[in-house]
Amino acid sequence: MTFYQTCLGGDLTLIKLGDTPMKVQFPPEKHDRIINAQLKSGAIDFSATDWMASPTLEPKPGNTFSIYVVGEAYDELKTVFDKLADGADQDNRTFIKLHNVPFGSYGQFTDKYGVSWIFKGDKKD
Repeated sequence: MTFYQTCLGGDLTLIKLGDTPMKVQFPPEKHDRIINAQLKSGAIDFSATDWMASPTLEPKPGNTFSIYVVGEAYDELKTVFDKLADGADQDNRTFIKLHNVPFGSYGQFTDKYGVSWIFKGDKKD
């Protein structure tokens, strides 16, 4: 999340599972995991969490979540999209440049860390 903060700027808030009342629902070895990471920067606000599944499930990079970013101004969203897409997987099945669609603008990719990103915003003028 600190990498994403360098791309987006803004304020990053990290809350560990062990610092919440939810800790009683999980074993102590998960209490240092982040239950909520929230990054707010301008019109962009997104959250993420560490993998909390049972020990029998194996997390794989990219299969545990996607981050959905909604922004208003196309130019602001495009700037963030381009920064985060640096080093992204260029597979044309998963990499879609930010472009106009009937409901606004849309784009997606899997970043250099294996994280799936989805973007939606206003149409480009």
